[in-house]
Amino acid sequence: MSSHKNVNALTAGGLLVTLGIVFGDIGTSPLYTLKAIFKIALGEHKGSTPQTIDEALVLGALSCIIWTLTLQTTIKYVIVTLRADNKGEGGIFSLYSLVRKKAKWLVIPAIIGGAALLADGMITPSITVTSAIEGLQLKFPTLEVFPIVITIIAVLFIIQQFGTNLVGKLFGPIMLLWFIALGAMGFMNIIHSPFILKALNPYYAINLLATNSEAFLILGGVFLCTTGAEALYSDLGHCGKRNIRVSWIFVKTMLILNYLGQGAWILTHVDKDLRAINPFFELVPSNMVLYLVGLATMAAVVASQAMISGAFTLISEAVRLNLWPKVRINYPSVQKGQLYVPSINWILCIGCIIIVLIFKKSDNMEGAYGLAINLTFLMTTILIIVFMLRKKFPTYLVVIFGVVYGVIELFFLAGNMYKFTHGGWFALLISMALLSVMWTWYASRKIKNRFVKYVEIEDYYDIIKELSGDISVPKFSSQLVYLTSANFKTEIESKIIYSIIQKEPKRADVYWLVHVDVMDEPYTMDYKVEFLIPGKLIRIDFKLGFRIEQRINLLYRKVVEELVKNGEVDITSQYTSLNKHKITGDFRFVLLEKHLSKFTNLSFYEQTIMDYYFILKRLSLSEVTSFGLDSSYVDVEKVPLIFVSPDDIELNRLPV
Repeated sequence: MSSHKNVNALTAGGLLVTLGIVFGDIGTSPLYTLKAIFKIALGEHKGSTPQTIDEALVLGALSCIIWTLTLQTTIKYVIVTLRADNKGEGGIFSLYSLVRKKAKWLVIPAIIGGAALLADGMITPSITVTSAIEGLQLKFPTLEVFPIVITIIAVLFIIQQFGTNLVGKLFGPIMLLWFIALGAMGFMNIIHSPFILKALNPYYAINLLATNSEAFLILGGVFLCTTGAEALYSDLGHCGKRNIRVSWIFVKTMLILNYLGQGAWILTHVDKDLRAINPFFELVPSNMVLYLVGLATMAAVVASQAMISGAFTLISEAVRLNLWPKVRINYPSVQKGQLYVPSINWILCIGCIIIVLIFKKSDNMEGAYGLAINLTFLMTTILIIVFMLRKKFPTYLVVIFGVVYGVIELFFLAGNMYKFTHGGWFALLISMALLSVMWTWYASRKIKNRFVKYVEIEDYYDIIKELSGDISVPKFSSQLVYLTSANFKTEIESKIIYSIIQKEPKRADVYWLVHVDVMDEPYTMDYKVEFLIPGKLIRIDFKLGFRIEQRINLLYRKVVEELVKNGEVDITSQYTSLNKHKITGDFRFVLLEKHLSKFTNLSFYEQTIMDYYFILKRLSLSEVTSFGLDSSYVDVEKVPLIFVSPDDIELNRLPV
């Protein structure tokens, strides 16, 4: 826990790291936001009416950007949402862990938000890297951009497996240089057109929304300026809220200066065809463009890396919370919190490459960008409202927050909906595919739990004691371990009793029941031991945080070592020849793997969910691997999800 206290400390180093980790996505938004807005204004999208680029339009668009960054990013995320601090961790699943006990339905906004965030993780590298590399076309107009973009993206995903510790150290300085460049570029254009500062007045935003016939479409472009806001919360555990809040002051200032600078350039070059150029790259002299493209590319890589790392963390949390199939999670470096999830890495890589091949230009990708993350914003708002109620915020504040951000984000959603036919369909398609996996994994667990039959374990104490001492039954193992889902020490699954005393009677010196509770806190590592039958039947309850890897084999052995050291249990082999030499007895785990009986009586919906679940299960890690068990010490027994008794069958006996 001390590491989290260090993270929360406000230091120059912490501020630099925060620039590199947190602000990559939102920091690269000036590459494409104003370009997207004015492409809409110039009638590039079907259904939009071409407009004249005049002072009202430019000031209104800039004012919308500035006040979106203020209301959405600063107030909602930096001030309010960062308060939802789950023992130093943030992100939509950390927030869900804080509030999930309030209502079961809260899993719905959690998985919708998580799926949309993952979909956004595919689009962010594609649009940021493409937008940066397109700057080369100012010098080389005939250059094909997408092969270069695909190469950069492929290399970025390939290096993930080796860890990004070394590269990560460069992120802070690169982003510091990037933000200074953004501010300087903007400032140099503002001093020549200081009237652009009028855009700081919210009047121009309100006037644009009230009088412009294309206001909703323009809002879809404005939304791009804040798409990285969710990262502020997701990376809370890496940087701490104080570092994020203080560094945001600098970041927001540099972003606004750059946007104002682009607006000033546009108003002084209204004769230029904004459909063919990106005002961002026009802010510097032509002899500096290549340097800016190089810096923009590095910033785009940083933004992409932040999204990829965030996706890995999101999936690892989803696995622990039983919202995603069990997948392999590696730890490629000693850097705390660094994960590598191979399956997600290659899914994101393939998704990014497909996006680049389909859309080819950043102009086309803008349509796919924003719609998915808009859903995440809405879902976060719902969860934050529940969090505020849980923390007993004044009711009027909760109502104001809910109404204001509900209205703002629904307006943005309406503005983003026009993107559906311009690429938004692709983002929603990815989101729906990811959502189907999360919902199936969650719903199937509920269905399975409904059919799990529990029995009173006390009813079997005598027979377990007698079986343990019955030499007529071959000894199965000295120490026999079962994983149980029973939450109470008085209960046990009937299938475990069936496995011990009926399927193949299993004699052991000591029977162990191991239960794992995933806690709402991220880094809890507690356990409790109950001696149900002294020396014969022992239950261990592990209470592990949702960020803790469930290495049951190691955790179990650690507990047994402590029990032996305290003289609470004897694991010496009871075989005469081994006992006299004090040799430790053998251990064996038994895992019960469920399968669907063809006699199972499920509704069409439940049958569909379970069929999908078993497909996902075949593609995911086995429970042996996911629980960190050594396969040489594990027996897997298949048991039907639903036992069908003869009482359920009606037969008519015919007379002879």
